[in-house]
Amino acid sequence: MRYILWSLVAAYLLVVGLWPAAATPVVLTLSGATVLLGQIPGAVLLAAGVIAWLRRGHARPATA
Repeated sequence: MRYILWSLVAAYLLVVGLWPAAATPVVLTLSGATVLLGQIPGAVLLAAGVIAWLRRGHARPATA
């Protein structure tokens, strides 16, 4: 029982100590991507989405 408790304490300290350092680059990358996407007008994003949807290969129904 004692070893389980110490293992849990060690795991807790690792998570609390390492999580902020590990999460910081991910958060900064996502916030940068958000800023970049925010600079693109909505109409351009919508047009790009429509073009991508139209260009993808639609499945042709099998003819009998």
